[in-house]
Amino acid sequence: MRNQEVVDILYEIADILEIQGEIQWKFLAYRRAARTLENLSENIADVLGKQKLPGIGKALEEKIRELITTGKLEYFEKIKKAVPPIVIEMTRIPDVGPKTAKLIHDALKIKSLKDLEKATRSHRIQRVKGIGPKMEKAILKGLSDLKKPQRHLLGVILPVANQIYETLKNLKEVKQVSLGGSIRRRRETIRDIDILVTSDKPEKVMQVFTTMELVKKVVLKGPTKSTVNIKRDIQVDLRVVEDESYGAALQYFTGSKEHNVMLRTMVSQMGYKLNEYGVFLKDTDEKVAGKTEEEIYKLFGMTWIPPELREDRGEIEAAQTNSLPTLVELADIKGDLHLHTEASDGKNTLEEIVKAAKRRSYEYIAIADHVGSLKMANAIDEPNLLKQISQIRKLDAQEKNIRIFAGAEVNINLDGSLDLSEDVLSQLDVVICSAHSKLRMPRKEMTERVINALHNEYTMILGHPTNRLLNKRPPSDIDLIKVFDAAKDQGKILEINAYPARLDLNDVNSRTANQRGVLLTIGTDAHSITQLKFIELGVSVARRAWLEKKDLLNTLSLKEFQKKLKIE
Repeated sequence: MRNQEVVDILYEIADILEIQGEIQWKFLAYRRAARTLENLSENIADVLGKQKLPGIGKALEEKIRELITTGKLEYFEKIKKAVPPIVIEMTRIPDVGPKTAKLIHDALKIKSLKDLEKATRSHRIQRVKGIGPKMEKAILKGLSDLKKPQRHLLGVILPVANQIYETLKNLKEVKQVSLGGSIRRRRETIRDIDILVTSDKPEKVMQVFTTMELVKKVVLKGPTKSTVNIKRDIQVDLRVVEDESYGAALQYFTGSKEHNVMLRTMVSQMGYKLNEYGVFLKDTDEKVAGKTEEEIYKLFGMTWIPPELREDRGEIEAAQTNSLPTLVELADIKGDLHLHTEASDGKNTLEEIVKAAKRRSYEYIAIADHVGSLKMANAIDEPNLLKQISQIRKLDAQEKNIRIFAGAEVNINLDGSLDLSEDVLSQLDVVICSAHSKLRMPRKEMTERVINALHNEYTMILGHPTNRLLNKRPPSDIDLIKVFDAAKDQGKILEINAYPARLDLNDVNSRTANQRGVLLTIGTDAHSITQLKFIELGVSVARRAWLEKKDLLNTLSLKEFQKKLKIE
């Protein structure tokens, strides 16, 4: 059984247990286990029993072993009979959690998503306790989104795409290989994976590609193009192109459509035509470029445009005037300020996180566990937070090559106050304030709530500012321009939360914040040491936002960081 199949079953068990009214820790245990396995780069079967999997106890490990060895789980087969399949299906709709799905099903006897749509359009859905016009509208939008071609999270697709890339790169028959499409541009969600190669033996390349272990179905196999489906029915297209056309094909298949249309229109006016085979003179059809992307852009008086910028947002004009930004790179990141430990809802100890951060050559980190009264995240109360601060200070004093700062992720109350006393707030180095409850407040109230939090003297960073979950929960209705201006006025920092389901702020909003003079920071929101790698996703968002090294807090050296935040 593949990793993702195990993960999907664990998530479904969690939903079933929540629907059945089981105690919270039980269904949360399954969700945590699913998240842990979701971020494994190795096969579960290879890891099980050989190393401790964070957050997975002995009983759960036995169930996972049963799934791996037999392909099924008796416990799952038993409990899923107690919940109608449509209830589980409804949880795929953003904003519809397990409990809400059960309420709707029981009240209206829903048997299919079609039934649900009828009940929603006829406003019968409002008979269900707790569902009003706003929720009704959200359900209709969610149902509409389910009908669209599914888009997958960049953080889920990228490791798989890189695995395929490495497989092809290591073939002696392959001369050049590159990812293309939206994954090369690092869009936050991806529909399919495009890969380009050059090879003198395309038939061998296609044979390896279509017989990879990842492949569930071969959709098409041809001499220069093949298509396969892998886990979650993700489509992967492989094209073999000529060496002389590689740059043109890579430019064409990278996109975006809007960028390519603008570029083709411009070059046409200059007497050329551009397609996936190269650049040609319109009058004679003579090929004048196409081997590399660089020579194509140079031919038209432009510097090479990084893929992340190719969205027709001014990058062509900037390339013509040699005014493209020097984009931030992964190597520029000096620390991570949003890390959770096992003290709240994380999986690893403080010491384990420090070791992992040192392996990444970070100069500093901040521990930012959930604190206060946030029960869903196993938040630390004030006495235990004070103990953790003491523990951090002690470990920090022992470490020579990294600084460990005491932080916290503090919930923003409905009135904008922080869910922690001033006495404790004053003892922290880094305070991230985030909203975790009542995320559907009216626009005016939500905006005031966040701005009030930004006015708190102890607030340093606004975490995941729009509170969205990709493919699951839309952003809060909030006036971001007012928030950005308040952050600038108060000298606060906005987070690009790099957790795969968040990527919040997104690229467009991050660019707007930067243009309005706000400093940003990238935080992984890591809940295990394996999730420190999410920093790459945050850097991708920052690059798509046109951000340079100077635009981010955590590209500062330790000395600069301490000076900026006035931390000793």
